[in-house]
Amino acid sequence: MKKFKFSLDTVLSYKEQVLDALKGEHAAILVKVREQEDYLDGLWSKYRAYNAEYSQRKIEGMTILDATIYQSGLRHMETVIQQETERLETLRKEEEAKRQEVVEAKKETSSLDKLKEKKLDLYNKSVQKAEEILIDEFVSSARSRNGASASA
Repeated sequence: MKKFKFSLDTVLSYKEQVLDALKGEHAAILVKVREQEDYLDGLWSKYRAYNAEYSQRKIEGMTILDATIYQSGLRHMETVIQQETERLETLRKEEEAKRQEVVEAKKETSSLDKLKEKKLDLYNKSVQKAEEILIDEFVSSARSRNGASASA
């Protein structure tokens, strides 16, 4: 009997390549999200430290010019933090969209894999059936030869 050949192997191979590429893209976006989260955490740490320094200097006493500089610096840091938070949200949306693409691609390859498994199972059953028929024919011909030689 001929060897098993899945007719959609090229399609399955292509879908698997697409899935692998999407997984790579998704991983790259996840790295960007993690980096942005770390960067934002660092900005918040700097903001809190600067604010604590400002509070301490207020207690100790400072000039109006120094207070204005601290307040201006804090406002600037707040603006930067807001911009970087928006950038993080954009990256998270990109990551979610890419994750959905990966899920869809996985569904496609999964359905083709299941189809291939079913076809392979049918092929194996037909091979087994053909082997059983061949064995039955062999046993029948051996019996008929043994019966013919016993009666002679």
